[in-house]
Amino acid sequence: MSTPDSTTVQAAGCVLWRRSPTDGALEVCLVHRPKYDDWSHPKGKLKRAEDALAGALREVAEETGYGAEPGSELPAVHYYAHGRPKRVRYWAAEATDGGFTPNTEVDRILWLSPAAARDRLTQHRDRTLVDSLLSALRLA
Repeated sequence: MSTPDSTTVQAAGCVLWRRSPTDGALEVCLVHRPKYDDWSHPKGKLKRAEDALAGALREVAEETGYGAEPGSELPAVHYYAHGRPKRVRYWAAEATDGGFTPNTEVDRILWLSPAAARDRLTQHRDRTLVDSLLSALRLA
């Protein structure tokens, strides 16, 4: 097993989903970060020696207030942030319990249909993760 490049920022997150409490339809959670004024999946940098899945679930809890049951690992996303390469590993994760409270990092969340979530995401690279979620859940 190879070790990640030490110059690459390692991060992890989840494509968080649930069944709508009103009609049972699939909903995807997006977070709004006021610092960047963007809509994204919950994610963040890993702490030193932190397991990627543990970090992904920690970020979901910190950013959304929800616990999550992880499912399939989804494709990683690679991009440059502040001049450094960044790798974000993602998992499909079903929201289990909890509730959102606005904080300095995330001021709003939305539960949207997959199509609406795809349209709302700020970064195009995040949109394919919605399709990956549907495939992982065998709904594509």
